[in-house]
Amino acid sequence: MSKSIVLSISDEVRAALESNKPVIALESTIISHGMPYPKNAETALEAERIARENGAIPATIAIIGGRPCIGLTRDQIDYLGKKGTVVTKASRRDIPVLAVKKADGATTVAGTMLLAALAGIRVFATGGIGGVHRGAETTMDISADLEELAKTPVAVVCAGAKSILDIGLTLEYLETKGVAVIGYRTDEMPAFYTRKSGFNVDYRMDTPEEIAELINMNAELGVSGGVLIVNPIPEEYSMDENIINKAIDSAIGEAKRKGITGKETTPFLLEKVREITSGSSLEANIELVFNNVRLASRIAAAL
Repeated sequence: MSKSIVLSISDEVRAALESNKPVIALESTIISHGMPYPKNAETALEAERIARENGAIPATIAIIGGRPCIGLTRDQIDYLGKKGTVVTKASRRDIPVLAVKKADGATTVAGTMLLAALAGIRVFATGGIGGVHRGAETTMDISADLEELAKTPVAVVCAGAKSILDIGLTLEYLETKGVAVIGYRTDEMPAFYTRKSGFNVDYRMDTPEEIAELINMNAELGVSGGVLIVNPIPEEYSMDENIINKAIDSAIGEAKRKGITGKETTPFLLEKVREITSGSSLEANIELVFNNVRLASRIAAAL
């Protein structure tokens, strides 16, 4: 079956791809599971506006009625925003099942990467990647995002690994899988809400053009997998490390007491951190997404 039958690509995105114009992928989990309505839909639409402002066509990706959609309409974004957490978080393993069941799905980093690659989109902007969870040496809780980065040729721009994770082990896992972690104008791995983690990236690059050259070089050499570009949250929105770490520790403790595991862990923890920080973590989350969209758009334009 050809991808033109499997994928529903919007006219705008299809025209941009066919004429070799810059396109960036955007995920939809942030719409359904990232924040409450209408803030989620407003944020998604603003991210699309910022992409266009910076020279790229946005392709927000989701599963609607079992059909993988590459480039959502305003109505589809609003639909996902209103349905919220009722919508399934769709990673690689979930997409075929949702297609068979004709169900809706909001794509995670892994799910978005897979569908972006099928559509021919090479750059993807998100908030933060999943990774190795704290205590994974006993739980084996490791995000599928890391495996997807190892095998799918899409460059992912993010604000680092979410600070609820074990960032050191996440970097070790990426190294084992041969994924280069590139710091955009930084030598240190950012930790989503904060600019510092205490762990170094593999390489630093200071321009979108240099990153685009790396992406092209990977393709020329036949290097499998993607590139992870970490872009620190803007200084003015970076949160105090002590405050955010205390909030995370408290949220993790509550998750353990309630027996929350698997793919429900991250949204639970992020919501608890939002409550503990009186909403300031949500503002930081939104601003870092916008910051990543700007950079991803410039990289796509340079490609």
